[in-house]
Amino acid sequence: MPEETFSDSDSSFEPAKAVPRKRKSAGGTANPKRVKTAVGGSSSNGVLNKANSQLASLVLENGAEFYEENQADAADAVVKLAVYVKELEAALAEAKSSEGVPAARRKTRAELEAAADKIAKAAVSGIKKQMSWKPSCKTNSAKWSYDGLCTDAEVFGILLGLDGPVTWKMKKFTKEDFENALGSIEASVRYDTLCITGNVNVRYNSDSSEFKFSGTYGRGIEGLAHILERLWTCSSRNRSQFTVNISMFVY
Repeated sequence: MPEETFSDSDSSFEPAKAVPRKRKSAGGTANPKRVKTAVGGSSSNGVLNKANSQLASLVLENGAEFYEENQADAADAVVKLAVYVKELEAALAEAKSSEGVPAARRKTRAELEAAADKIAKAAVSGIKKQMSWKPSCKTNSAKWSYDGLCTDAEVFGILLGLDGPVTWKMKKFTKEDFENALGSIEASVRYDTLCITGNVNVRYNSDSSEFKFSGTYGRGIEGLAHILERLWTCSSRNRSQFTVNISMFVY
């Protein structure tokens, strides 16, 4: 049998073409078997849902190619990822509620007293500024009121000389108790001294942190004593002739 010969220059010869390897579709992992995990739970490696976590990673790695190669499963993948996002949000919310946000540093007694003292000084100053002479001062029935803010019920309790935070909305204090807590409140006017003359109403709203002090003022006993002292001083040169004219007590 004669041998066949081939020439390198034979133009009809074509080498066999290599069949290109088909890229493995990602469709097999686009719709993984879902591992049911309770919301708020976690696996040993801290992943809430391993299957959906892998799906999310796959989408991020392939970008737009993921959709092109997995159009049939893309809609299902979107739903799975949306569910996974909600699971993560729920787990995060549960973690915050169980562990809580770190509590603010508790104020020291000195800090609480300093805050109360600052409010007291402002309140005393504000009340004194309202104590101007009025005809109703003769009967100790002139009105005054002071509004302020105190964001800490414990500070407000210290302000009023209480043993703990304020738990009530309204309470009546005697003049003595109120001034023992905030300090003496008097205002000088011409030939007289005005002061608080009755009980003081205290209101506190813990929700809005607003408080209100209100009461009456007038001459009071202190005012009369002040007048007598001035009369005695003025007549010191001839005390044998010292008399008190009742008309001097009425403006």
